[in-house]
Amino acid sequence: MNAQALPDPIIQLDGVGMTYADGTVGLHETTTRFREGDLTVLLGLSGAGKSTLLRSVNHLVKPTSGLIWSRALGPIATRNNIRAHRRRTAMIFQHHQLLPRFTALQNVLTGRLAYHSTVRGFFPLPRAELRIAHESLERVGLADKALTRVDNLSGGQMQRVGIARALAQQPETILADEPVASLDPATSDKVLGLLRGICTEDGITAVISLHQLELATKFADRILGLAGGRVVFDGAPGELTDAVIHAIYGTGDREHDRPLHAATA
Repeated sequence: MNAQALPDPIIQLDGVGMTYADGTVGLHETTTRFREGDLTVLLGLSGAGKSTLLRSVNHLVKPTSGLIWSRALGPIATRNNIRAHRRRTAMIFQHHQLLPRFTALQNVLTGRLAYHSTVRGFFPLPRAELRIAHESLERVGLADKALTRVDNLSGGQMQRVGIARALAQQPETILADEPVASLDPATSDKVLGLLRGICTEDGITAVISLHQLELATKFADRILGLAGGRVVFDGAPGELTDAVIHAIYGTGDREHDRPLHAATA
């Protein structure tokens, strides 16, 4: 179905598609827009195209067709524009992508490196950067873990460090690729609630890929349902019907609501 008409898009995809070298189509040509301050959930099964669409937004996957547009920067096509766009667009990963032998504070500080030259990164960052990192950890409830190595933290705490690192970047947009896939249901709810609250408070646009329908309907302003590399639904959580769920999951029941993973909270 056609993308919703959303006013004031902060990021727009125009005919963005991705075909891999082996000929596999990861994402058919897609046009959609993301409005400032909205939390959009990309919903679908593994291989539906969620990660490809998400990672295309900041060129972690380079689209083979179409353009990404930023309200602030215009078309994201040149090396300089991509770099500037990535500074404005933080990323939260499923498997945290933290430096395990570094402290929580040191990991959060890596969110500030994009604002400095490569050479500057070899030296201690200014006191102002430490303040930003400490404040980011405080916002996710981990101020007391600042000097703890992240490999001594639980899965939920590590993901909160990942959120703090994203916040330290002071982004306009946060992209989160299956951020709770390895967490138990209670911790997943807590992490997404934290992220939802911060994005609402700061007016940050968020695009999050999920498997879990229950979490999507609880936290999303808008849902993009994907299947077979195509957007098959674009609307509010309340507009999901059994027919839409079938189009996304190929099933009329809600077995996909039940978490498939568990980890330490």
